[in-house]
Amino acid sequence: MLRVLNGRLFAILLLAGCAAACDDEVITTPITPTLPKTESFAGVVTQNGAQTHNFEVGASGAVVATLKSIGADNTLVVSFALGTWTGTSCSIVLANDAATGGAILNGTMTGIGTLCARVGDVGNVAAGSGAPYTIEVVHP
Repeated sequence: MLRVLNGRLFAILLLAGCAAACDDEVITTPITPTLPKTESFAGVVTQNGAQTHNFEVGASGAVVATLKSIGADNTLVVSFALGTWTGTSCSIVLANDAATGGAILNGTMTGIGTLCARVGDVGNVAAGSGAPYTIEVVHP
């Protein structure tokens, strides 16, 4: 009798295993990568002045800021920085205090939040005039 029960138990377990193996396929939704966002900012930095631009980062990833142009011929030396917006000011994380046109800052955002890009005079903007600039930021 025990052999018959073991045989039947084996058959039941085998049938249960086969039924489980024939279960419907699990359909997974592919993860679509977030395309980088490009933002441009423009302004004028005055003598002893600075301009800050905030931008929202929606995911982790690379952040690249480029000082596309500064002054009349891209040779004016200024401070160019990237940081975290605190709600009232830009807390600098990366800085180049000798930046000219074409300067690039590379960083990595490890979450979401508000960052800031800043351009400032380091003593080279003439009194009574301003230096126009453009910044391009690429981020997730």
